Amino acid sequence: MNTFFQRRYVIAGVFITLILILLVRLFYMQVIDDRYLQIANSNVIRQFVQYPARGTIYDRNKHILVQNKLVYDVSVIPRQVKAFDTVEFCRLLEITREDFDKRFKKAVGYSRALPSKFDKQISTELYASLQERMSEFPGFFVEPHPVRIYPDSAAAHFLGYISEVRQYDIEKSGGYYRPGDYIGKSGVEKSYETILRGQRGIKNMLVDSRGIQKESYANGAFDTLPVPGERLISALDIRIQKLGEKLMHNKVGSIVAIEPSTGEILCFISSPTYDPNLMVIGPDRGRNAVALDKDPYKPFLVRPITGRYPPGSSFKPLSALIALQEGIITPQTTYNCPGYYVSGNRKVKCTHVHGTVNLSSAIGGSCNGYFSMVFEKLINRQGAKKTEASFTDWRTNVVKFGLGQKLGIDLPDEKAGSMPQPSLYDKWYHKGGWRSSTILSLAIGQGEVEATPLQLANIECIIANHGYYYLPHMIKSTGNNSATEKIYTERHEVGINAQYFEAVIDGMQSVVDYGTAHGSKIPGINMVGKTGTAQNRHGKDHSVFVAFAPRENPKIAIAAIVENSGDGGTWAAPIASFIVEKYLRDTILPRPTIRPDYYMNSNLLPQLNIKKKPMRADSAKIKAGAVPPVKSAGAAQKPGKNIIANVVNKPNAR
Repeated sequence: MNTFFQRRYVIAGVFITLILILLVRLFYMQVIDDRYLQIANSNVIRQFVQYPARGTIYDRNKHILVQNKLVYDVSVIPRQVKAFDTVEFCRLLEITREDFDKRFKKAVGYSRALPSKFDKQISTELYASLQERMSEFPGFFVEPHPVRIYPDSAAAHFLGYISEVRQYDIEKSGGYYRPGDYIGKSGVEKSYETILRGQRGIKNMLVDSRGIQKESYANGAFDTLPVPGERLISALDIRIQKLGEKLMHNKVGSIVAIEPSTGEILCFISSPTYDPNLMVIGPDRGRNAVALDKDPYKPFLVRPITGRYPPGSSFKPLSALIALQEGIITPQTTYNCPGYYVSGNRKVKCTHVHGTVNLSSAIGGSCNGYFSMVFEKLINRQGAKKTEASFTDWRTNVVKFGLGQKLGIDLPDEKAGSMPQPSLYDKWYHKGGWRSSTILSLAIGQGEVEATPLQLANIECIIANHGYYYLPHMIKSTGNNSATEKIYTERHEVGINAQYFEAVIDGMQSVVDYGTAHGSKIPGINMVGKTGTAQNRHGKDHSVFVAFAPRENPKIAIAAIVENSGDGGTWAAPIASFIVEKYLRDTILPRPTIRPDYYMNSNLLPQLNIKKKPMRADSAKIKAGAVPPVKSAGAAQKPGKNIIANVVNKPNAR
């Protein structure tokens, strides 16, 4: 009897334990873990994501640069998939069975209960035929989705492109994005992603056992409407943007134009460029991206903000302004140029014999000797043995012009250029082992100083404004707010008194009126500028031209660089002048010596796979001494080669 009662308690205990386990499991399934609720709901209620239209981007004159078109994606909920004619499904989508298996496995890996993209951007015709037969393929359904189109096929580096999110993007967003969503990957699309993307909506629909939509769930009480992305009004002028891209066709380089009074970027050209429509999400996008990435001329490079170039002689006006402010020279300070400049035991050639020049005529004639003299006065002002202190002061003044630092443009991946620190020369020559003559190449914008095209254009804004600039920016306003962000309305002073600019501008005026840019003079428009020849150790020199116009009340400042094309007056100056004229008068009048179509049709693409020529011995170029070689972007340098001689001995180094 006792044994019977003991067994009864044991059996009762087992049943009670099982009941408790079941209750706990039911509580977990119904209250804690919502996965089963999702599975249950998905058998009756299906949530359809309503993707918002991405914000439209306009140019400064309200011309549409980017808009949307509707495409259709095929999505799948793996748990709802039942046996169907896979062969016919693959035939309709024009995919192989291997593609099907790979995509379905990926969808299962994401979630069996939640929808994920299976095929993207099917054609409108396929959508129409597929929509009628979706009941044959349980678990699959079609969702509309807007994608970008670019009516002008221009401004690719400015606009950027969107791409499917990666796991990193999903994690960084805190779960906002999910697999199959799109996100801005470059350009304005990336930097203004949160403004452009809008807010997704959800539509709840009742479906039958075959997955066919029946009606809205609860009359839409639980639906959320998509919120379109906000529009962007850019500073870009598509007229000169398209002209610049044509002028730079079959050339490597960059053009940046800025409105000096606002810092608004009027054109942003990186060449070679590409049609942004090639990067629209779709079946050909992958092949297009691979082809562009393999292009040896690097069309994906955003040269206006990542290209680093020696400014060459375009640096001379800046050097003159610092010397004027420091009281080292006056506009009347003269120098007798015999065709070379002597510094210690060095003899550096000038472009030609200039004779006696003052500040303005030295800029107009691009006299290397004059600016070498000015630089040495600056660096030796505290004595020849206190080079480092004076160099640090000089460097501080140069950095105020925006060199050696990021300007803060509203685009991703901007580079700072290069402005050497004293520690670099200490490393090369040991502390106290270098003098003004050692770094003399900096006087004429060579050596270790490198600038982006954006920085060069910004320096012209400073000169045009007589001493200040606004941060360069691409976007004027967002949404319905016409006001510019406060950060772009603050003046940045460079510490040069306004009175010193006129003598420098007089010199730049003479460059265009009768100097190295005379052939690019614009009839009826008073443009002032400076040509430059930026040395390139890997090939032919780069052609550089910087300018602003008109001289009184300037409307546009510009920097143009054409790689491997020689002196600044031959290519960069004419190309820049056409853009200036187009912007100011919306047409280009005939000129006696140059015409746009010649520059549009010229091919200056550098030859590829050219073997590097060994550098000649220093003794063949200068009398004595040595300074470091020109460095390529990101490359380490070692002392032992001369920069100055490579530049100033060239008769066209202006």
